[in-house]
Parts: sequence; structure tokens; C-alpha cells
Amino acid sequence: MAEVDAIGAASGATSASTGQTATDAFGMGFEDLLRIVLTQLTYQDPLKPMENFEFVSQLAQFSQIQQTQTMSERILGILQAQGANQATSVLGRTVDVPAGQATISGLVESISFQTGEPRLTIKTSDGRTISNIALSSVSRIALED
Repeated sequence: MAEVDAIGAASGATSASTGQTATDAFGMGFEDLLRIVLTQLTYQDPLKPMENFEFVSQLAQFSQIQQTQTMSERILGILQAQGANQATSVLGRTVDVPAGQATISGLVESISFQTGEPRLTIKTSDGRTISNIALSSVSRIALED
């Protein structure tokens, strides 16, 4: 019983954090946590049953973890869509990218995505093609070409 109670206490501590952190901390999903509660009910001492308030409190904590995880996934999706939108806005435009003490200017020819982050491929005025440039490293975007 002490192990299950410790999980319940830990879930309350992590319910305010992101859903991914909760999943990482427990190493299991919401359905697995519900199975723990059901197992706790199955094997509880009949002479010392869990109080209704405690049971409802644990279910509420599990529900908060699931809702936080869902919200975190949706926010991540919005951020990735925003990054894709920003990346497509520079397609066909001239950008400046710092390279040590110098700055490289080039026309954005294509955009690729690596682990959700946009990467640019530019063609410089002397005909060189430079790939795998992070959008965050662009220092200037020309208004008109």
C-alpha cells in the first residue's frame, strides 16, 4: 500500500508540470495509472478501506496529469506550425546569416525540417549552395529582392 500511496503523492507534485514530464517521471500513461488505482482497491485491507475522499483525490490528480499532457502536446503542435509558417515566409527572399566575423547573404531556395525545427538552404550570389541553416540564425531578411 505504501508504494501506491507514494505514487499518488508524487502525481500531485507533478500535476502542475508538463504532461511529458509526468509521463517521463512515471514511465507510464494515464491508463496505467488507473490500473494502479484499481489494483490498490482490489488488494486493500478490508478492515482499513481507502476513504472516498482519498480515492477521488487520486483520480482527480490522474485526470489533471492527462489534461496537462494533452494541452502540452497541443501547444507543441501550435509552436511547430508557427515555426513552419515563419520558415515559409522567407522562401524566395534574401537573408543574411552570420559566419564568424563575416556575414553570408543568399536567396532561400528551400526549407526542410529536422526534429521539428526549420532548416534553410540558401544560394549565394557567387553560386554556392549552403544547407542546414537554422532559421534562428538568420540575422536579416531583405524586404524586397
